[in-house]
This record gives sequence, structure tokens and C-alpha cells, in this order.
Amino acid sequence: MKKLLTGNEAIARGAYEAGCLVAAAYPGTPSTEILENISQYEEIYSEWSTNEKVALEVAAGASIAGARALVSMKHVGLNVAADPLFTIAYEGVNGGLVIVTADEPGMHSSQNEQDNRLFAPHAKVAMVEPSDSQECKDFIKHAFEISETYDTPVLFKVTTRVCHSKGVVELGEREEVGVKEYVKDPKKYIMVPANSKVKHVEMETERIPRLREYSNNSPLNRIEWNDRKIGIITSGASYLHAKEVFGDTVSYLKIGFSWPLPDKLIREFAQGVDKLYVIEENEPYMEQFIKAMGIECIGKEIFSVCGEINPQIIREKILGEKIESPYKLDIQTASRPPALCAGCPHRGIFYALSRYKNKVVVTSDIGCYTLGAMPPLGMGDTVICMGAGITAGIGFDKVNKMADRNKKVFGFVGDSTFFHSGMTGLVNAVYNQSNMVIVILDNRITAMTGHQENPGTGKSIKGMEAPEIDIEAIVKAVGVKEENIRVIDPYIMEENTKAVKDALEATEPFVIITKQPCALIKEVQRRREGLYCQVNQDKCKKCKICLRIGCPAISMKDNVVSIDTSQCNGCTVCLQVCPFDAIESFGGEVM
Repeated sequence: MKKLLTGNEAIARGAYEAGCLVAAAYPGTPSTEILENISQYEEIYSEWSTNEKVALEVAAGASIAGARALVSMKHVGLNVAADPLFTIAYEGVNGGLVIVTADEPGMHSSQNEQDNRLFAPHAKVAMVEPSDSQECKDFIKHAFEISETYDTPVLFKVTTRVCHSKGVVELGEREEVGVKEYVKDPKKYIMVPANSKVKHVEMETERIPRLREYSNNSPLNRIEWNDRKIGIITSGASYLHAKEVFGDTVSYLKIGFSWPLPDKLIREFAQGVDKLYVIEENEPYMEQFIKAMGIECIGKEIFSVCGEINPQIIREKILGEKIESPYKLDIQTASRPPALCAGCPHRGIFYALSRYKNKVVVTSDIGCYTLGAMPPLGMGDTVICMGAGITAGIGFDKVNKMADRNKKVFGFVGDSTFFHSGMTGLVNAVYNQSNMVIVILDNRITAMTGHQENPGTGKSIKGMEAPEIDIEAIVKAVGVKEENIRVIDPYIMEENTKAVKDALEATEPFVIITKQPCALIKEVQRRREGLYCQVNQDKCKKCKICLRIGCPAISMKDNVVSIDTSQCNGCTVCLQVCPFDAIESFGGEVM
């Protein structure tokens, strides 16, 4: 049976066919759909873990217990999971363990474009790289077999184009491998120094030589001999881009098993061609290895380490041809920077705080609320990584005091991010007596990655009821005084304004929790059906205050302010900020 699948769907199918029994992840583009699809298979226990470190540790525990296990994450998620990764590499596995890292050259939805291939030689774990959907499915099955055969976790490296592109995939049947026997083995699984020293030597002298031999004979690495004037060594999506440009007019060494790299195969290929190119995205991972072998090749001399590679870039850099796109538009489309959605529950608190722009510093975090930094709200000074909305704020607060700056620090974090890595920051703020404000924006979902459940939503990945973790209770439990906590409805501007004012006057750690579901949740849309706002032109004074909330439903054209009712969610924030009562609500009921 054949089916059209994205790479992420194919990875999920491959895990199913390989007999995977446990899968864990934290959502993040471009990896999110992997676990969403795995969760549809009843045979596989699936969970959204609180963060990537937890997900890998869950999968590692399942592997040691004897089950085939898979964990998936976006590239920056592997930074979070690096702690267990390097130690699990020493321990090895029992059931196969596959770690999917979804890199994002071009940073379509990420804060950096790190090349996670470099984790493989650093942690010394086997690495596999598919190029298309069929290979995603097939290579996952190989990855589990490699893991068990060579007693190693396997890093399964994909990129945005591989994750989200679709291809025809030949489906197979599930192989029920069951659960392996677990035998207690402290020397293998308890990594105290005495055991770790032995395992490190074992890794270097036994496992890695065996993996290198496999690499040179692996069916995942193959030479395609054609005309030998030009030879191209490539992997992942770059292989398909090169094939689109050159077809069968050049020879290829396609790398699918990429750590350890196949040294003998590379030398054989290099000796068989007149001119050698290495085409790879981001870092010169393969190129540096090849040049270290004393082999001449051309790579990053012509290809940038920044951004994605595509057929046009290859054509231009190697052939010197620049072909203009045959597709042209008669009009120039408007630039559409990301913005908080119409009716977003985060807008109210950002607007209330924006009135004190000269008195505050805002350390933000990874999520929809990052967009609070965009004009006209402009509420953002820093964005680093998950959890840093709180912890960077602690550092900022301490230095503000040293420099005698009279500015209050507000650290923003979402509900899912709070569970991911914000709780430890909150504990740190309380323990180290930071006079900052932590704003936890609880919109009842992991929104920016596509509405995944989290510990605060009351549902599991399979939609089943789950314990609902109480954020306010956690805040109290770690020591924030009750008089320094405000739980508010962010759609009510009076509550936003009062909470911000109280926070500015506080002399101890202060927490604001906003509670209102994401405006795009279907159930919310149904509850607010029919409610919208409109401008009464007879009352409108053109003061433009409503434009300052940054709602995409509100615009001004030909000196007329109007609200697009097809976008309006009926949150009524604009109605509340209008000083002349020129905005009115119609239909439905205000929640």
C-alpha cells in the first residue's frame, strides 16, 4: 500500500512499523507532527513531556527497561536534552533508542539555526540522515536496528524541508519485537566515575570502530556513478536539490549514515572523480572531515553557512547560472510580520504595561507572547530561550540595582513554557530575593506550535482526561506570598491596569497570572460566536488610541478607523481603551 506522507508522518509510520513501544516529545517546529502522528497508534505509549530533557530521560528509561523507544524535538530542544544524551551515550541501550532532532536551516520559526550533526561526534552516538519521506520511514527502522546491534542511541537528523515535504511512501506491516528482558547491570547503567571510565574506554575501543566499519558498508551510504568529471558528496534535502539541478550527469556519494562518516567510501569516491564538491546546509560538517583526510574538495568556499540550500543556489554557485523565476505577480504583496492574533488574551496585559514603557524592562520568552515585542506594543527587551523570560529577568534586575536604574523588570512566560523550564526560574527568583515581576500567561494550550496539550490543560496527547496542574498553587508553594500574586482576566482592562500598578509598587517577587484561553481554540470561538466590535463613526475622534493595542482587525484608511468583523474575536479590549466610547459591541455574550 502506498500513501502520500510528510516526512514527519513517515517517521511516525516508521516507528510504528519498527515495533516502537514508547514515544515522548516536547512540541516545536518543525518536529511537532511526529508525536502527534505517533499518538494515533494505540500500540505505542505516547506523551507530551514537560520538556525535551524529560522526554529523553523517559525514552531512555523505557529503552533500558527493554522497549524500543523514540524521542523527538526541534534542534534547540537537543540543547535542553544534552545532559542525558552524553551520559546515555556511555551507557548504551537495551531496547533501541532513537532521538529525532529536527533542524531548521533558515530559521523559519526558531531563534537560531544550529547544526545538530555536530552533536553526534561530540556525544559519540550513531547518526542517520534521510532525504525524503520514504527514507524517513525506512531509515527509522534501520535506526532501531543499529541502536540495538551497536548498543548506542541513534541521532536521527532531519530538517524543515524533509519534515514538511510530502512524498509517496510504501507502507509495511508492524513488526512486533516486544519487550526485551531487563537484567540489572549497575556497571552498564549506573554512571558513577568508576563505571563511566570503563564505559568510555569501551566506547572508544569497541563500539566506535564497529560503527565506522558499518558506515563504510551501510546500505544507507551509497555511490551513484555517472559522469565522473564532477562528484558530489551530499546528504539530506541537499541530495534532492543537487539531483534536481544535475540529474544523472554527475556522480554522487549520498550519505545517509553520517556518524561515523564512511572514510573508506569517501576516499574511493574522491579518487574516482575529477572535481569534488560537498553540498551541505549550515556547518561544513562533512567538508572538514574530508579535508582532514587530505582530500581536496569545494564546499563552504562557495556555499554559505547561513540559511537553506536550494536548487537555484546550487545552479548559481556551481554552474554560474542565474535563472529568474518564471512566476511573477502583477502586484507587490504587503509585508506581513507576525503579530498577536485578533482577540489574543495576551494583548491586554501588554497594552497595560506599555503605558509605563520608560519605567520597565521586559525579558520575554519563546512563544506567542514573544510577539508582544512587535510594534505598536513594543513590550520586549530580550528573548533568549525557553525559561529565560524569568531567569534573564533576575540577572537584569540585579544589575539594574547595581547601576541605580529605576526600572522594574517584568519577565513574561507562557503556561507551557512555565512547566517546561519556568518553574526553576521562579524558585530562583524567590530564593535569591529578586524584586522582579513574573507574568505567567495561561492561555490553556501550547499555542504557537499548533495547540498541543500541556500539564495545565487537563488532557493528554490522546485527548484523555489528565490531572490539571494548578499554576497558582505552584507559585504559592515555592514561596511567593499570597499578597504578591494576582490572578486576572486579561480581557478586562481594569484588572490588567491594577495588576501592573500593584506590581510596579511591589518590593518582593511578584507574580501576575493571566487566565483566558487562546482565541483560536475552537471551543472558545464557539462560545464567542456572533460577538464583535464596531466603530461608531459619529463618536470617533480619530485619536488612534485603539490602534496602539496592535490588533490586526483594526485599521485606519483614508482617516477612517474601522474594525474587520471577519477577524474580530469580540474580546472588547479595544472598546475598553477607547476614551470616547466610540467602539461598541454587538451580538453574542462577553465571556
